[in-house]
Amino acid sequence: MIKFNNVEKWYGAYHALDAFSGEVADGEVVVVCGPSGSGKSTLIRTVNRLEPIQHGSIYVSGQDVLDNSVDINMMRSRIGFVFQQFNLFPHLSVIENIALAPVHVLKQNRRDARAKARQLLAKVGLEHKADAYPIQLSGGQQQRVAIARALALDPPVMLFDEPTSALDPEMVGEVLQVMKRLAKDGMTMMCVTHEMGFAREVADRVWFMDAGRLLEESEPAEFFSRPQNPRAQKFVADIRAA
Repeated sequence: MIKFNNVEKWYGAYHALDAFSGEVADGEVVVVCGPSGSGKSTLIRTVNRLEPIQHGSIYVSGQDVLDNSVDINMMRSRIGFVFQQFNLFPHLSVIENIALAPVHVLKQNRRDARAKARQLLAKVGLEHKADAYPIQLSGGQQQRVAIARALALDPPVMLFDEPTSALDPEMVGEVLQVMKRLAKDGMTMMCVTHEMGFAREVADRVWFMDAGRLLEESEPAEFFSRPQNPRAQKFVADIRAA
């Protein structure tokens, strides 16, 4: 579903992604972890060209996302993205936030888009908040709305960039529960997160990054019990000591 091939990314003299290669299979949940500054968020933002790269190739569903002939807006509509910050439109109600893209990007009629939005709100446990405005919601509720909004275009793949990092601890669980349900339903997911309990429970594979490189990839049980790379060993040891 997603394929990185020798991806290189520089910010001036800083080498953010160093010959990165990896594949996420259809229906697979991959959790990307590593120390701060290891390139995790940069990597996930290259998938829908929020970050340009200097070398390499990236494919989603067999399509070269860097091909100049690609309609970038249509391509992005096929890749659900949930950010650290919720990025909801404050002047729109919850249901309007979710229905906006299907109406304007997919040209759905407003009634169908709102009906689908209500179904998605029910899926994330917020049907009763359809007419509320973002300011009236908790951080956890806003992030669940953001997930529903990303699902509104029926993307075959979902990307999560630290979706719980801006939340108070008591709100983290409600967002992770929604993500767990998506994984159980077979959604292809690539998740950058510090929630290692989620990685243990939900991931099919863990990717460990440091200094812009993929240093280790393995099943969660293997990664957390017997990491091979010395940097991964230190990372896991630090988690155990926390």
